[in-house]
Amino acid sequence: MTTANVIKLIVFAVLSAGIIAFSWPSLRRPRSHGFWRFFAFEAIVALFLLVVDGWFRSPLAPHQIVSWVLLTVAGVLAVWGFYLLRAIGKPEGSFEDTTVLVKRGLYKVIRHPLYSSLLFLVWGIFFKAPSLVGGALALIVSAALFATAKADEAECIEKFGSAYEDYIKETRMFIPLLF
Repeated sequence: MTTANVIKLIVFAVLSAGIIAFSWPSLRRPRSHGFWRFFAFEAIVALFLLVVDGWFRSPLAPHQIVSWVLLTVAGVLAVWGFYLLRAIGKPEGSFEDTTVLVKRGLYKVIRHPLYSSLLFLVWGIFFKAPSLVGGALALIVSAALFATAKADEAECIEKFGSAYEDYIKETRMFIPLLF
């Protein structure tokens, strides 16, 4: 095993410990959105460590350009989504504990811009150095994020009632006009 691989394993272990600490309460509740989000975060870290060596290799190659576009979209969605949750959602404590159903800005067309940003992030990372293993990890993240969003929607229906059920009918899950 090379020194670089040992370093990657150590980084994975340290980041995993942080993700476990963050996710611990959710890991005891398999129906919670945090349970599924844990698996998405773990696979994102694994994918990043898999491709990090090729991050800047052939910067003008088509796959690198696709990657940078996806990563940029991920960043915009994340910043805008967090801003709207804080500004409009009036969270109590964590940004996830909104007291107001946010239906403006990005949230007017997609229900889960933060999970959408993670989808764009993972596929942006994948395109840095596409491979079969990387593709499998990106698909695992995508499935985990879908399960996360479905669990989150069940929690939101419980919290906001029929207003959230109507909101589901008015919006897409991750990508406007598509999905």
